Amino acid sequence: MRFTRRALLLAAGLSLTAATPQGITDPYAALRRRWLDLALGTGYDPTAEPYASRLAETGVLARGFRASMAPAPGSLWPGTPYDPPSGITRSYGRLWTMTQAYVQPGTGSTGDAGLLADVLRGLDHLSATVYHPSTAPYGNWWEWQIGSPRLLMDIAVALHDRLGDARRTAACAAVDHFVPDSALTDYSGTSTGANRVDLCRSVALRGILGQEPARIALARDALSPVFPYVTRGDGLYADGSFVQHTRVAYTGTYGQVLLDGLGRLFALLAGSEWEVTDPHRGTVLDSVERAFAPLVHDGLIMDSVNGRAISRGCLKGDDRGVMRGDHVHGHAVIAAVALLAGGASEAQRERWYGRIKGWIERDTVSPVLTGRQFGVADLARLHAVAASPVPAAPEPTGHHLFAAMDRAVHRRPGFVANIAMASDRIAHYECGNGENPRGWHTGAGMLSWWAAGLGDQYTDWYWPTVDWYRLPGTTVSTRRLPDRAGGEWGEPRPDARWVGGVTDGEYAAIGQHLKGLGSTLRARKSWFCVADAVICLGAGITCADGVPVETVVDNRNLGESGEQTFVRGEGWAHLEGHGGWLLPDGEVRTLREDRTGAWADINTAGTAERRTRRWQTLWLDHGTDPVDASYRYVLMPGASRSAVEARAADRAWLSVLANDAGCQAVQVPSLGLTAANFWRAATAGPLTSSAGASVLVRRHGRTATLSVSEPPRTGAPVEIVWDRPVRSVIRADDSVEVIATGRRLRVRVTPGMACASHECELTLS
Repeated sequence: MRFTRRALLLAAGLSLTAATPQGITDPYAALRRRWLDLALGTGYDPTAEPYASRLAETGVLARGFRASMAPAPGSLWPGTPYDPPSGITRSYGRLWTMTQAYVQPGTGSTGDAGLLADVLRGLDHLSATVYHPSTAPYGNWWEWQIGSPRLLMDIAVALHDRLGDARRTAACAAVDHFVPDSALTDYSGTSTGANRVDLCRSVALRGILGQEPARIALARDALSPVFPYVTRGDGLYADGSFVQHTRVAYTGTYGQVLLDGLGRLFALLAGSEWEVTDPHRGTVLDSVERAFAPLVHDGLIMDSVNGRAISRGCLKGDDRGVMRGDHVHGHAVIAAVALLAGGASEAQRERWYGRIKGWIERDTVSPVLTGRQFGVADLARLHAVAASPVPAAPEPTGHHLFAAMDRAVHRRPGFVANIAMASDRIAHYECGNGENPRGWHTGAGMLSWWAAGLGDQYTDWYWPTVDWYRLPGTTVSTRRLPDRAGGEWGEPRPDARWVGGVTDGEYAAIGQHLKGLGSTLRARKSWFCVADAVICLGAGITCADGVPVETVVDNRNLGESGEQTFVRGEGWAHLEGHGGWLLPDGEVRTLREDRTGAWADINTAGTAERRTRRWQTLWLDHGTDPVDASYRYVLMPGASRSAVEARAADRAWLSVLANDAGCQAVQVPSLGLTAANFWRAATAGPLTSSAGASVLVRRHGRTATLSVSEPPRTGAPVEIVWDRPVRSVIRADDSVEVIATGRRLRVRVTPGMACASHECELTLS
């Protein structure tokens, strides 16, 4: 399937004149025109929906800002002083809205000379009172180096011919001061990953505005450290992980910023003398399917990779009143993919369009094509993709282990599950800037899942009303913690090394050596992800905090006044419309309660409006100060009551081979599966490991596949014995040495340091 050049340009947000400027001999003017097409949109009918209402809304906002603007020594608007976090950036944001209303059609203020005069007055005021080379930055560095210059450059490019030389010079001088060359020459500190891309964006536009080719080249070249895979700290990893702030899983928010920023810069500079030609840029294009798509489900992006942004649901002073959440963050990723598609190969673009169309069609919680957070440019790109002839792609199945950021995603035809963990590499949680002060246990094995029709499970006022000590899947000490316990910006992390697992791409064995935040709690947790279930084991649960310790089997958000029927049987439980749980030890405790909260409870910028949601909680009480306690249960997302009952009655379906501090292992004969997490050298059923390892064996008739990883990441060789007659080896990774076949298989795996899965395929005797 081939696309016309016009269709590709429109989908990428580029006008034909911007892509091949006719009559424009000034390269800087051509780049300014192209940037405006990217930022403000092209190829849409301003009189048609959803564009007409969005443009009209921009006009209403702009006129309101114009009417209320009252320059004072410490502010441009009453109630928005410079001193609090982002006060300057918010002021530039309002001027940008006014600018859009002036230059875009259909706003009711298009070309309004009075509106332009007030935009210029506002720019002059900010330049004279705060954002100029004589000011020493204070407060949040982001405001000075990213938030404000990004908006200032957008305004300056849009109003270039109307600014005059003095204003253009002042804008360039401000960016030179707050974003000096040193911010781009050293890839460290805050100038990494998504932050580096944002810095380059401002400097590139400053170079275009000031017609200084060296500045544009500096911005382009400073992108290069972002492209290669990293093995520690910020950036993209070979396994698809994305980390920001050194130790926070951040695919959803900072990762989206990186995709969006690179998409804009690739498109802006394409075909110019400053085109981004670094061959490693392909890493970013590959990341769409390796790093981002596995974490997007029916339009949302999983909150385990949204960091402190999970607390941003509804913010005070949000001029457009956007209710944020996993779907809005997901929509931003989808829009970034649509933008980046302009620089992708034809085959990549076709696959991405199929994914985007699938996400658009399946998101019934928050329609993508009318997303409130989008301006007309993103809407136009998304509508162009939706109108393309590429068929919508279904959600794929398979398992994705993001070992470098301690996350796992298990995709099956009827559900998706997501596991979030913490280690000496990845923080328990992130808080900062008054955001997410109670996310303490989000890395304690939180197991999020979505079955059909449950797309709003974590969207609908989940975080303001959830019991933060009873997050699903976690094992926690109920010891009360203060807000921001452990520190800010990803500082709290355990000294636990064994966190990770193994996968064959379909099933997986995932494990976490859990060490509680601000607690003496220690536990070994395993999740065996199979065809229609997640098998959950816990062992070695020990704590001396003087309070009860709980494992939260689940905690489901039932909505405002959910009446879903919850029933318990012998060794099982079922929640209508959600799914069920196998509880072979029968000791689960349950609670249905209404909980009330506000976004202001978990974010100082959140609104104070309070809402109530109903919750169904299931948990296992390990008692006060347990020693070597354990648990076992099975999650069956989306399963009917009859299916759960039948599975509970089928004693042959699952065998737990081991569940102690040395090893956790299971066997599911009907799936040909044997899997184990070895916390140390041990034997479980037919499997023996010489050291800590994860092992997965899948039998397929007369063949089998053995997959091994080494989550402790020592890099030392691990020997695995499978006590099963093996005739021959069909294939083996270079890292797998087959020592013996015959009566039993013996292999030696040299694992490296990335917790990668190493495989060999076997013929059975």
